[in-house]
Amino acid sequence: MFEVTKQFRFEAAHTLKRAIETESSRRIHGHSYRAEVSVRGEADQDSGMVIDLGLFERALLDAREDLDHRFLDEVADLGPPTLENLSVWIWKKLNGTCPGLYKVSVHRDSAGETCSYYGAGDAAR
Repeated sequence: MFEVTKQFRFEAAHTLKRAIETESSRRIHGHSYRAEVSVRGEADQDSGMVIDLGLFERALLDAREDLDHRFLDEVADLGPPTLENLSVWIWKKLNGTCPGLYKVSVHRDSAGETCSYYGAGDAAR
C-alpha cells in the first residue's frame, strides 16, 4: 500500500459568525491556507503509479482555482468558511477525480492550525 500526497496553497478572505463574537471575526479578513491531499492504493502494474501525478495536479489546480483569492462566504456549497468545511468541500471536489482519496487536510500555518477530513463514514481509519 502506498500513500501519495500533494499540496496547494491559496489566499482567501471571509467573515465568521462565532459563539464568542469578536470584532475581528465579524469583519472581512483573510488567511493563507495550505491544503494537503493524500491518496492511497497499490501501484498499477503497467504504469507503476498509484495515481498519475499530472492528473492529480490538474484536479488540485481545479480546486485551488475555486478558492484562491476568493471571498469564501460566496463559494457555492461551502457553508460557513471554517477549516472543517474547507476540508469537506475540497474532498467533495476531488472525490470523483482522485481514485483512492484518503485524506484532505487544510492548514493555517501562521496560527498552527490544521483540520483533516477522511470522508464520510471513514472516521475509523
